[in-house]
Amino acid sequence: MADNPPSTGPQRSLRHEDKRGFLQKLAEFIHPGPDSKDELIETLADAEDNNIIDAESRVMLEGVIRIAEMTAGDVMVAAPRMDVLNIDAPYDELLHIVIDTAHSRFPVYEGERENIIGILMAKDLLKLQRAPELNIRALLRPATFVPESKGLNDLLREFRGNRNHLAIVIDEFGRVAGLITIEDVLEEIVGEIEDEFDVAEDEGDIFALADSTWRVSGDTPVERINESFGVRLPEEDFDTIGGLIAHNMGHVPKRGEQHDMDSLRFVVLHTKGGAVKWFKVMPVATDAG
Repeated sequence: MADNPPSTGPQRSLRHEDKRGFLQKLAEFIHPGPDSKDELIETLADAEDNNIIDAESRVMLEGVIRIAEMTAGDVMVAAPRMDVLNIDAPYDELLHIVIDTAHSRFPVYEGERENIIGILMAKDLLKLQRAPELNIRALLRPATFVPESKGLNDLLREFRGNRNHLAIVIDEFGRVAGLITIEDVLEEIVGEIEDEFDVAEDEGDIFALADSTWRVSGDTPVERINESFGVRLPEEDFDTIGGLIAHNMGHVPKRGEQHDMDSLRFVVLHTKGGAVKWFKVMPVATDAG
């Protein structure tokens, strides 16, 4: 019996050693621990340098740390940039907006834009095409309203707990301040979520297409446009081509709109969050006469 305790000790020690995982190694590395959020983020960078975590893990951990202090108001799409549907608009007009914006969910208002009466799923709009006698009100789903001060941690928990992944953000006076989606929250953790127009960062921002046109990112510097296409667009007041074109047009461009500058035609392919993500660029056709 006396031999049992000594043999049990090393076995327990070995089992404990085997269970050392990522979190324990990280905790041991940062001991005695950082005193602030900024120090913790710096420590995560050190952990990456020491091969305790990889780069993707560091980015996600930093995102988790940062959203703990962020609110819905920090990442929402502001009210003037919201794509909304008028309950009294004709079906063809609603369908045009849905196709142009390519969202899956839309706030629906009645009378004034701030009077949000529900959320319409884009896929539900197809039901009206097959059964025109349906009332669009019957297709609306309840809208979720959250204050600007709502923490992203709590909001993400609510989004995960229900199937409504869009919320209307209200300011302190009860007015519509904007909207926020689960994608907006997740992008604060993992970075921008790719869609069909997104490409790898190292592939650049100007792409030659098979039809002798180009796909150009809205964030492309005006200077790079001038160098690549041999044009002389003004570089003084705007850093990006998207900003320059929006200024010249006098409004946030919508999908399908086009604008000519110098010898180039810029056609809006995709917008997101009130800014152009991608243009299709082609030489401007000249008149023979």
